[in-house]
Amino acid sequence: MSSINLVIKPNSKDLGDNFLVRRLIPIAKKRMIGPFIFWDHMGPVNISESKKMKVRSHPHIGLSTLTYLFSGEIMHRDSLGNIQAIRPGEVNWMTAGSGIVHSERAGDDGQEQVLEGLQIWIALPKESEDIAASFVHIKEQDLPSIKIPGGSLKLIAGEFMQEKSSVPVFSPLFYTNGNLKLGHTFSYALGENEESALYILSGEVEIEGKLYGVGDMVCFNAGAICEFKAQKDLNFMFFGGEIFLEKRFIWWNFVSSEKEKIENAKVRWQNQEFGQVIDETEYIELPKD
Repeated sequence: MSSINLVIKPNSKDLGDNFLVRRLIPIAKKRMIGPFIFWDHMGPVNISESKKMKVRSHPHIGLSTLTYLFSGEIMHRDSLGNIQAIRPGEVNWMTAGSGIVHSERAGDDGQEQVLEGLQIWIALPKESEDIAASFVHIKEQDLPSIKIPGGSLKLIAGEFMQEKSSVPVFSPLFYTNGNLKLGHTFSYALGENEESALYILSGEVEIEGKLYGVGDMVCFNAGAICEFKAQKDLNFMFFGGEIFLEKRFIWWNFVSSEKEKIENAKVRWQNQEFGQVIDETEYIELPKD
């Protein structure tokens, strides 16, 4: 029996202001991978005075966002009063809980840069969906590093191979960025209620006799032995976690185990009851569909 559940190819999306990203989840065939409910790969894209990234103020409920950059810089602002520059290798962890508003901008200082990174959403467990919003920023040097045969892993969030990140997660999960040299194999056994995926940033892997390359997200079955061999020097994300018992609903930027909470969030945003991002007045209006 194959360990692979599904292989996902990226789909390009416009975040607004002509800023394109490659989106992998959610899709119809795969709504979540453990608690991971949203995955965008931004760039690489050239940012300049004439082409900026401007994701105006918008709300969230029921999730945590995690921004992790490979190059460039993004300025984060939120309704808690936080203003934080995000740089490569750092972790921006924002927990929406019952509600938060934030914006993300790059290029406002006029400096040219190549921006590339990942932004993911992690659904909160049912008992934590309504907690107070919070924000944490962690420097690259404070993230655990794990040696593996032929390579290494940086533990961005959660617990993995007896190491623990200081990112304050709310359910069992792991989120890693790894490197593996040509010819080496990585193997990891999942728990029975745990699923995971491999996302290939560069290089090529062999899994069960088939080759997978850049941009592929290989999703493994719960309880499977995840094993892949580098056919070229490999840079990858390997992540996963415990599967929730309850279904999650997602509409625009809202995630919840209850549709009623999403409907309530729509009204709150329409009435501008979420709060306001510090030093900003622009915001994204509620979608009509």
